Amino acid sequence: MRLRRSLAAAAMLALAAPAAVRAQQAQPAVAPNENLVVDGIPPIPAQLAAEVRRYTESRSATLAGWHPVRREMLISTRFANTAQLHLVKTPMGARTQLTFYDEPVGGGAWEPRTGRYFLFTRDVGGNEFAQIYRYDVASGNVEMLTDGGRSQNGGMMWNHAGTRIAYGSTRRNGADRDLWVMDPADKRTDRMVMQAQGGGWAVYDWSRDDRTLLAGEYLSVNQANLWLVDVATGRRTPLTDPRDTAAWGYGAFTADGRHIVVTTDQGSEFQHLVLMELATRRTTRLTAGIDWDVEQFQLSPDGSTVAFATNEAGVSRVYLLNLATRRVRPVTGIPQGVVGAVEWHDNSRDLALSVSSARSTSDVYSVNTATGAVTRWTESELGGLVAHDLVEPALVRWNSFDGRQITGFYYRPPARFTGRRPVIINIHGGPEGQSRPTFLGRNNYFLNEMGVAILYPNVRGSTGYGKTFVKLDNGNRRYDSVRDIGALLDWIARQPELDASRVMVTGGSYGGFMTLAVATTYNDRVCCSLDVVGISNFNTFLKNTEAYRRDLRRAEYGDERDPAMARFFDETAPLNNAGRISKPLFVVQGGNDPRVPRTEAEQMVARVKRNGSPVWYLMARDEGHGFRKKANVDYQFYATVMFMRQFLLGQPQAAGN
Repeated sequence: MRLRRSLAAAAMLALAAPAAVRAQQAQPAVAPNENLVVDGIPPIPAQLAAEVRRYTESRSATLAGWHPVRREMLISTRFANTAQLHLVKTPMGARTQLTFYDEPVGGGAWEPRTGRYFLFTRDVGGNEFAQIYRYDVASGNVEMLTDGGRSQNGGMMWNHAGTRIAYGSTRRNGADRDLWVMDPADKRTDRMVMQAQGGGWAVYDWSRDDRTLLAGEYLSVNQANLWLVDVATGRRTPLTDPRDTAAWGYGAFTADGRHIVVTTDQGSEFQHLVLMELATRRTTRLTAGIDWDVEQFQLSPDGSTVAFATNEAGVSRVYLLNLATRRVRPVTGIPQGVVGAVEWHDNSRDLALSVSSARSTSDVYSVNTATGAVTRWTESELGGLVAHDLVEPALVRWNSFDGRQITGFYYRPPARFTGRRPVIINIHGGPEGQSRPTFLGRNNYFLNEMGVAILYPNVRGSTGYGKTFVKLDNGNRRYDSVRDIGALLDWIARQPELDASRVMVTGGSYGGFMTLAVATTYNDRVCCSLDVVGISNFNTFLKNTEAYRRDLRRAEYGDERDPAMARFFDETAPLNNAGRISKPLFVVQGGNDPRVPRTEAEQMVARVKRNGSPVWYLMARDEGHGFRKKANVDYQFYATVMFMRQFLLGQPQAAGN
């Protein structure tokens, strides 16, 4: 009898439900897969997935490495759910898939003599405990070469003889990144060369006689050291003064063995190229007149030419430097955009690189440096989007609370959308990062179909604007960067085409922290927030982030072991100020995130729920620091569209919306 009364009551409630809700519940829905945990998110109509489909199907191609003998290359692209390695034998040729895993694959380092195998890395569920694997080309067999435990292994660097790799590993204690050497053809040769202190060590190069490693010790974006490490004994010798606050970046031995080419900001606001004489440590600047960061370079195998890329107001420029004459010339003919990997072929003539832009997802090109001819190797699908319909951004500027000028990239929706437009403020992670005009992928839907303007600010603390600028948010100046967003809200209010009453703030990782900080500081000026793998309290974050990262993060954020800094963290933590949030919040988190553990999200969600305002939570058990698997990324996108429609655009949840 009691069961019958319950069923009758449920029937009456169903009849009383609003018609729009009943209609939405009746239509087919997109079911979250078994790895997704969904809390507070309403059912996603299957119609929505069909509607946005062409914005979810683009793919990219990035350079993994040249074949050492043939003019072929490995690239990384996605055909199914995750990015895998593919072989491309000719420009614009077929992409032959070589690895087939549920998890994304990284790396792609060919055995440098004949190319009989290549090395790659892979983790599990986004936990970033990457292991090194050997792929045998003739048989297709794959063997794991490292320990397989809770350790990070990577940064493989081949010696000149092509018989050994040097790499970094945290396997000893999980906190320090030691330097190891191995012949990948026989993993029993694996041995530790140098026991390190800290998680920021990496191998940059081998000397020409393969007896010495050039190693980098990263301490912070503002301080990094160079060392020579004897391969036989592990004895290390400083190349730079460890007490200096300069940042020394990637370096490579010259052909004569008496110098290295290296990037540094010593004596400059920006990273530039220098030639260091090893015997005297004297340096000579090679890129005089270029007052932008040299963000990467590669020395040709014959040692004659340096190919380098600069970051000039967010856009990449590629140059060639003749080491003998010191003459620099620009590379022309490649698309304008942001350059990814750069690598020479063993012939010291062909230079390969990846390029992405607002109208093109990442693709691979090569340059014949003798003739200047540019060859396109891949043409990745846009998934039904039309390149010339995609919006290119404008660079905008505004003055912050202290008069300092802040810049960002502004994407305007098409002209058919009239009236004041709603706005997304999308804040980059890092904080040692920079928003740049790359392909927006799914975010193009917000512009083209929803008419939402998007702003990508580069607040103080961003890279690309000099080392003084990147230090401006350190320690107890953290909230000065939040005030930069407050000034951006003022700027939005002054723009006649933008609606300051409809602003959503979002960001991932450190951008997630910024999102939560803006949500608590400017609750009355935003209408909703979307936090992706963000930090909610620096005290708990520094306690729970993986050990190999902890000291590196303390250098940026501050040391929670200092009582004064711990008090500052507590006073300013979004978690401890969450009572101010009355606007809808959506939190996205990877269950295996080693950087920002899921406890940061869970504690924030639990606290904001007490406010009574809407809280949506999406967690993927098989992801880490952000979603990488297409099925999960798609579901996150569907939920984001629904969240924006309801809370940014003010549309009711109903069929067809």
